[in-house]
Amino acid sequence: MIDKHWESAAAAVADIPDGASLAVGGFGLSGNPIALIEALLAQGTTDLSIVSNNCGVDDWGLGILLAAQRIRKMTSSYVGENREFERQFLSGELELELTPQGTLAEKLRAGGAGIAAFFTQTGVGTQVAEGGLPRRYHPDGSIAVASPAKDVRTFEVGGEPREFVLEEAITTDFALVHAALGDRHGNLVFTKAARNFNPLAAMAGRICIAQVERLVEPGDLDPDAVHLPGVFVHRIVEVGTDIPKRIERRTVAAEGA
Repeated sequence: MIDKHWESAAAAVADIPDGASLAVGGFGLSGNPIALIEALLAQGTTDLSIVSNNCGVDDWGLGILLAAQRIRKMTSSYVGENREFERQFLSGELELELTPQGTLAEKLRAGGAGIAAFFTQTGVGTQVAEGGLPRRYHPDGSIAVASPAKDVRTFEVGGEPREFVLEEAITTDFALVHAALGDRHGNLVFTKAARNFNPLAAMAGRICIAQVERLVEPGDLDPDAVHLPGVFVHRIVEVGTDIPKRIERRTVAAEGA
């Protein structure tokens, strides 16, 4: 039997070195692998290049690594909700590769599927394709690193020519993801909004580490219910069903409304 279960989050992330690249699941704060992130913070790993939809908030998710200045570069779609992110980026302390959300998802999926690159219409006619987006600033506010121009080609679609931009796939050294259920073979089941970037991040990592709320034995999961097969998962840690889960903005109605 291939048992991928590890006893603790700390043990599972212990060999992630300084300078590693990570694909991290989550959308906003939903589905953040917080136990693995906290373990990475505790062990002091730094100079990280992270691919994730966003960077959490100031005191939660990837934001805790950012606040400790452990992140060198973020590849993200959405960078709001985090004042420290803004400060570090504008002061030249953090590099940012801003990527359209659907393109980011496909870059991760393609990396996991062994596809080197793909053409998409998203970004055509913008700085995403033409280059010049600031990736890193100098402390004085001038641009230190800008995005390069990308290959744009014309293909006939539906009988008419359309332009497409070439986007390269993403693979990373490690992936950190959160799932509701997993078995010892690494098969994962995600719940609701946590089934966002988690499966894609898992596919892109050469070594995928999954935290699960509940660990079950092989054969306990209905094969039709598995969202990510264990072939993509290398280590699995049980963190319990009472693990804290945060949301960015809580909106409630007045009583009786």
